[in-house]
Amino acid sequence: MDKTWASAAEAVADIPDGATVAVGGFGLCGIPHDLIHALLACGTGGLRVVSNNCGVDDGGLGMLLAARRIARMTSSYVGENKEFARQYLEGELEVELVPQGTLAERLRAGGAGIPAFYTPAGVGTAVAEGGLPWRYSADGTVEVASPVRETRLFDGAEYVLEESVTTDFALVRAAVGDTHGNLVFHSSARNFNPLVAVAGRITLAEVEELVPAGALDPDHVHLPGVFVQRVVVVADPGLKRIEKRTTALATTQAGN
Repeated sequence: MDKTWASAAEAVADIPDGATVAVGGFGLCGIPHDLIHALLACGTGGLRVVSNNCGVDDGGLGMLLAARRIARMTSSYVGENKEFARQYLEGELEVELVPQGTLAERLRAGGAGIPAFYTPAGVGTAVAEGGLPWRYSADGTVEVASPVRETRLFDGAEYVLEESVTTDFALVRAAVGDTHGNLVFHSSARNFNPLVAVAGRITLAEVEELVPAGALDPDHVHLPGVFVQRVVVVADPGLKRIEKRTTALATTQAGN
């Protein structure tokens, strides 16, 4: 039952070229920093990644992208990564853009064993009607486009069919985990991590603090260990990059 591994490098070593990998995080918040670095170091390529976004140019999944390790991205937001845009527009990267709530539900449904579901998101748009560019050719023409989606009426309203997502591997980060893989996330760093974890056939979790099995209050566990196969301890829990730093002048006291 002990699911701890000695290092992130060992935990990712068997992820093969061309694997599908779901990755937690939102922007740079809650990303599995150590596991991404380990995957970069081991040279794995041709990855088909599912994640809310692709990090930034020099951080998170952006490092794998810059090293040409990612062949396809399924994401909902990519606005912070110029290299992402360049590779996509020049035909080097295949991209499936998905409404954010739909992406979340596709991951959750995959983990629940639900093959597909109907949603109102995207009805009447290219999401349902097809034709969204997934891959461009080098000359700028569309090489691969999204297919037409099935739609259906329920109580007079139209819905579009979306297929669920499951992946070979999933990489997540948690604030606390025990040796059985039970995880607790911190505030907004929870974001996509639980959804990603349930969608992976083999889920790797990096944790900032590791505790013995039984130390966590069951009522406080956000993700049961049944969804996690490997646990590694973060090398430097304090290393957390801020995506955008915004500062403001301190307000003066009343009367001054």
